Amino acid sequence: MGSKNKLKRFKENETFANVFQPSRAEVLQNGLQKKGQWHTFFGNDNPIVLELGCGKGEYTIGLAKRYPNKNFIGIDIKGARFWRGAKTAIEDQLSNVAFVRTQIELVDHLFDAGEVSEIWITFPDPQIKYKRTKHRMTNPIFLERYKRILSSKGCVHLKTDSEYMHGYTLGLLQGLGLPIDYANHDIYKNEGAAPEVLEIQTFYENQYLAQNKPITYLRFRFPA
Repeated sequence: MGSKNKLKRFKENETFANVFQPSRAEVLQNGLQKKGQWHTFFGNDNPIVLELGCGKGEYTIGLAKRYPNKNFIGIDIKGARFWRGAKTAIEDQLSNVAFVRTQIELVDHLFDAGEVSEIWITFPDPQIKYKRTKHRMTNPIFLERYKRILSSKGCVHLKTDSEYMHGYTLGLLQGLGLPIDYANHDIYKNEGAAPEVLEIQTFYENQYLAQNKPITYLRFRFPA
């Protein structure tokens, strides 16, 4: 994407009522202004669902269309990417969608304890090198952040093409004694995955499927 096109999208994001772009310093010092008040923004008490590392927002939009009785928030540092999802939400009049441009590591500064009902992590960078473990989105530090903001019955979904990421997370969860609701190392060959796992596909997922790469899925939760 050319720099001019990126700048155009950044500017357009500033005009979207469903996009929030706080500075890192602002989030760390005071927390996002909407923290603890997301239900007021959406104008209802429906469950709040996050997509972390949302990219173009395909999953955020797909879930929002499928579940109009839930609110969906896509989070990514690359605003030029989720511009597409934010614009689609406005064009399709999806009032249950929002996007936040910030680092995923700050997620517990964006929401109050128990404010979130579900978290989706879709096709994250597996950060395979050992020295990159701290950036892996299901490492113990990130899990603690998710636990802080999830409701007592909240859950985390991990959908990835990386068998390494799937195996790492599965082993970590088992080691920590966390309840695993469902695990599948190839959702399109093995039965049992929920419709939203199979029927919503991202741009990259379609590329992986064209390469015959298996798509894995995990759903887990934290003890009350």
